[in-house]
Amino acid sequence: MGEELGREVGARASIVPQKARYALVRQATERLARPLSAEDQSLQSMPDASPTKWHRAHTTWFFETFVLEPLGRAEALSPPVYKELFNSYYHGVGPQYPRPRRGLLSRPSELEVMAYRAAVDAAMGRLFDDGLDPRTEALVELGLHHEQQHQELILTDILHLFAQNPMGPRYREGKPPPAREPGPMRFVEHAGGLVVIGQGPDGFAFDHERPRHRVYLEPFALADRLVTWGEYLAFVEDGGYLRPELWLSEGFAWVEANEIAAPLYARQDERGYEVFTLYGWVPVDKHAPVTHLSYFEADAFARWAGARLPTEAEWESAAGEPPVEAVGAELDALAAHDAAPGFYGQVYQWTSSAYGPYPGFRPTPGMASEYNGKFMCNQLVLRGSSAFTPKGHARRAYRNYFPPSARWQLTGIRLAKDVR
Repeated sequence: MGEELGREVGARASIVPQKARYALVRQATERLARPLSAEDQSLQSMPDASPTKWHRAHTTWFFETFVLEPLGRAEALSPPVYKELFNSYYHGVGPQYPRPRRGLLSRPSELEVMAYRAAVDAAMGRLFDDGLDPRTEALVELGLHHEQQHQELILTDILHLFAQNPMGPRYREGKPPPAREPGPMRFVEHAGGLVVIGQGPDGFAFDHERPRHRVYLEPFALADRLVTWGEYLAFVEDGGYLRPELWLSEGFAWVEANEIAAPLYARQDERGYEVFTLYGWVPVDKHAPVTHLSYFEADAFARWAGARLPTEAEWESAAGEPPVEAVGAELDALAAHDAAPGFYGQVYQWTSSAYGPYPGFRPTPGMASEYNGKFMCNQLVLRGSSAFTPKGHARRAYRNYFPPSARWQLTGIRLAKDVR
């Protein structure tokens, strides 16, 4: 495990020393929590979400459990009950407190969670000073990327929480930047053929992004930009949610059972459509990429538009590498505002690909083997990154995944077509 995972640290370790990156990532989590009251951080708005306080504690539990404890460096860092309270889904580690009930945990307090983070950070500092072997260095790298995933979740979960409040709380003051008029959507043709996707042996990647392998693609075309709010509202106004011929059977049953008539967080009044964001309620910007769509909605829109959703292999073969950005830097936009060319940084894009293992997939060795593989059932792959993704976290091979009805993540649409 040491040699295999040790190679994954690769290029990132050469940019910023791991000890410094650890501090940057941990500080970024605290900055995200800073605008929130202790009450904000304790509430849970739905079973799929978690309180901010829990995210802060769970990411700390990860370093304590997977890095410090095996080295005998976790003694007296936390009460024993934390092992259960902040274990998300690692059955091999021990019992877990039920996910839908995390909002009932008024204790430990936000201040106690802050003290827990400080204690583990101090122990990690001593470990860095003593030196890390390749295996431990790789586990720390996994923990850093894991915490960045939870930074996204802090924002998506607090957005869902605030959207339930008639006061319309704002996470950030001001308003989103206006979107540029994106121009007509054009489809860029790709020859297809035998392509190689997946992460190679160098550089960090989650286990499900490997191994690199070959896929044969028929010729295809991808839209040069994302679908906008204006385009999606044309689908709504054309009765898109009322036309079963546009929908997968399960999707239309979901629409009827839940009385879905617009994207999540969107509502209409006499002035038009508005959408709830981290800036509170704002008028829909018709030039901005549409957000918070389920796979069912994305698939129905694509059919209405005479197109389809791309496969993940098509997406990866066409996407370039994301811009090189500082690891752990502050999030900038917190709102998807630009539908223009570019595969990263606005919304995660639904693909038509079922989430499953690549040929030759091997889970992360050791206690972290439950990280991804056990979720490879009844989920669809999303590609790219969003306005909530920490800088430096996006990768061309990155695979996000959710069930088809999920839409609380910052998700949108890039269309594809067959080339005859």
